Amino acid sequence: MDSFAGKLAVVTGGGSGMGRELVRQLAAQGCSVAACDINADTVAETVTQGQPGAVAVEVTVSGHVCDVSDEAQVLRFRDELLDAHHADHVDLVFSNAGVSGAASFVKDSREEWERVFAIDWWGVYYCARAFLPLLIKSAEGVLVNTSSVNGFWATLGPGAANSAYSTAKFAVRGFSEALIEDLRTNAPHVRVAVVMPGHVGTNIVGNSLRAFGVDPEHMTDEELEVFRPRMTERGVPAGLPVAELRQILIRVNTDFRDKAPVTAAEAATVILDGVRAGAWRILIGKDAARLDAFVRANPDASYDYAEMAKGFQSGSA
Repeated sequence: MDSFAGKLAVVTGGGSGMGRELVRQLAAQGCSVAACDINADTVAETVTQGQPGAVAVEVTVSGHVCDVSDEAQVLRFRDELLDAHHADHVDLVFSNAGVSGAASFVKDSREEWERVFAIDWWGVYYCARAFLPLLIKSAEGVLVNTSSVNGFWATLGPGAANSAYSTAKFAVRGFSEALIEDLRTNAPHVRVAVVMPGHVGTNIVGNSLRAFGVDPEHMTDEELEVFRPRMTERGVPAGLPVAELRQILIRVNTDFRDKAPVTAAEAATVILDGVRAGAWRILIGKDAARLDAFVRANPDASYDYAEMAKGFQSGSA
């Protein structure tokens, strides 16, 4: 796909982060976009920001509210966007929506674990089911699924389990790789790409908290007290005043976003460049590349943190 001009793209999780930047960059390149997000306000802002300047073709950017973990909502989103864009097919689908949470299968609640897994895996699956027939109707279609470095390395490091997210991201990667030959055999004009970001500056921490009804900027002190045990389990001192607890939650999100080595805009550019180049595997960030190299070269030592540190220090990864 040499150009996105005149195409129609679908972007899930389009209310912020990489999703919003994908919408903005696609529209700037002459591609119409249907963006969805669980948050109506943020996706409306994306639509406003995504309106392109002067382009050679007519571009429409539409916003839709959708929880991708609910298949009925995904199907409604599909029908809404086809009507909004007067289309009978789509050319690109970016399954980008995702949240983190439920780090421990052992300690965290089943409800929270399955909620994270549902958004991060079933959301990708439901979108593939809904949109692949529309990609097949395109002259050339691309399905772009966002996995993660946690799709090939299932932890955040010593003492930092990440089980629900990692399990889902492994599923996304495996599903995407399985589609390579499936599409090559049964729909050769459609291809798949899997995106594996490292640390990218997005609002995923704050968005993940909000997905579970936790908004530190607007929660009452009583609600924050209910949330305190989770923070204590993660090393936050138990006796902190509630005002400090609130600031910690806010700062964790802003630091993750603002101190990342790769911005969301830079990540979106890497993704779109990869799609244009025909790549099926798109790593984002030097951290992702180094970790990928180590895991591939040292599969038996993937969870031996001391060996990993040696490999990084020696420059062999």
